[in-house]
Amino acid sequence: MACEEVSREGTCKDRDWHHYSKSSGRSGRSRRSSRRQRDRRRRRSHSRHRSSSRRSQQRRSRKRSRSVEDDGEGHLIYHSGDMLRARYEIVSTLGEGAFGKVVECIDHSNDGARVALKIIKNIGRYREAAMSEVEVLEQLKSLDSDKRYACVHILDWFDYHGHICIAFELLGLSTYDFLKENNFQPFPIEHIRNMAYQIIRAVRFLHNNKLTHTDLKPENILFIDSEYLMEYNPELKRDERTLKNPDVKIVDFGNATYEHEHHTSVVSTRHYRAPEVILDLGWGHACDVWSVGCILIEYYLGSTLFQTHDSKEHLAMMERVLGPLPTNLLQKTKRFVHRSKLDWDVHGSSGRYVKKHCKPLKQYMLSKGEDHEQLFDLIEKMMEYDPAKRLSLEQALHHPFFSCYRKSSSKSTSSRSRVP
Repeated sequence: MACEEVSREGTCKDRDWHHYSKSSGRSGRSRRSSRRQRDRRRRRSHSRHRSSSRRSQQRRSRKRSRSVEDDGEGHLIYHSGDMLRARYEIVSTLGEGAFGKVVECIDHSNDGARVALKIIKNIGRYREAAMSEVEVLEQLKSLDSDKRYACVHILDWFDYHGHICIAFELLGLSTYDFLKENNFQPFPIEHIRNMAYQIIRAVRFLHNNKLTHTDLKPENILFIDSEYLMEYNPELKRDERTLKNPDVKIVDFGNATYEHEHHTSVVSTRHYRAPEVILDLGWGHACDVWSVGCILIEYYLGSTLFQTHDSKEHLAMMERVLGPLPTNLLQKTKRFVHRSKLDWDVHGSSGRYVKKHCKPLKQYMLSKGEDHEQLFDLIEKMMEYDPAKRLSLEQALHHPFFSCYRKSSSKSTSSRSRVP
């Protein structure tokens, strides 16, 4: 077991809902200040045509039809069978939260295909955040037109009486929801390898385009298809689910940040937050790498490694699992530090809790097999404290844990070269 499981609902102040799937689980995002939206608008003021188009859409949205109503929180009031833009027929609600709701729809302009439609609240700050996400999604789509990378693709967006609506492909369960519905049984290591390779390639694609996701976690990684086989486990005396296809896609780009944009001091959902963020040392692409390391160990264990809601306790857990925080990092911060060491009482109740429920990383290994050794070596390198020394995702793709993909790639390349 990882550090003892604490209810994930405990992070409600950091949490938001964001679904593209038939999923019952939760998703969390750290809040962004309105400064970020202002910053993004200023830096992209050259796009005058789009800006004027948005203003005209907002003016039109104020002239609301009498049949279009919002509830007291700004959510669009809708019913199954309602049509939006004479195209999207609402089937059911997939999820909801502070930003709005996500519904499953039939797209009557695309042979009745099923899509996930995110309907944003008719509130200014949520509209602004949604338009920032649309800009990121449209750029990613243009850069990946042949869908080589595991990032969800935007299909359409529109303003419906003040509600920004974003259409996505309909996916399966999130990786967190699948774990939850499978009694938090870990994924098989071959599935972890497959998911890890796709996640790392996709996030490397973001980094190569000067974008940091900032909120990577199992809730924001969805299976393309979450169909499974049910098998009985005689040891645990219960049924267990095995995925038919472990292919995944990354979702939720609402907090994605370009290198040139203002970087808010706090990013990422608590359990996947890098040490440099907690210590307020600034952050960059490397914070995504740390998050991926946390995700992989969670897939392996079935539970979150750092289950806490307190920053100092979080750092103490890191030290218990990964060893002491390096002096050069502690000397750069005034947070949680005393005499260049973590200001932490190992003999207090919290200290005893951390010691009891956390252990050195390698002690979490379930097998001494080569695959397990390689996976933990990869995780250890991705969870290097110093972001300057942390493994890049380009380097991660060349780690021995993924050697089978390089072999298959070289074989396919050589076979193509022999074709006349």
